[in-house]
Amino acid sequence: MLYTNLKHIESAAEYAQIISENENVIVICGRMGPMCVPVYRIAEELENEYAHVKFFDMEFDNPESQVIRSLPEVRGFIGIPFTIYYKNGQVMKATSSIQSKAQITSILDQEFAATVNV
Repeated sequence: MLYTNLKHIESAAEYAQIISENENVIVICGRMGPMCVPVYRIAEELENEYAHVKFFDMEFDNPESQVIRSLPEVRGFIGIPFTIYYKNGQVMKATSSIQSKAQITSILDQEFAATVNV
């Protein structure tokens, strides 16, 4: 179990539903380890700032997370967490290992730029 304040994905079916029903989604797939916890904390902090993005976590050791571990975009990744950025159900970006807040916000701003209605 992941002890984060993010919404948890527990099954492949739930994962598929989430990425199909939401325009902008981030899924952080990891453990409660030293490379993962900082990424979860940053995501928790950014949830309010990026209200147009849905933030989730998924436990790396859950057999259901095979849907993430088998993505072509993560082939060759060594470190966890795997952080996957989805737009309209498509993988836009994938990173592995620890990331800084600046690295994460850069990807968010690039991939999920908020549109302003005028």
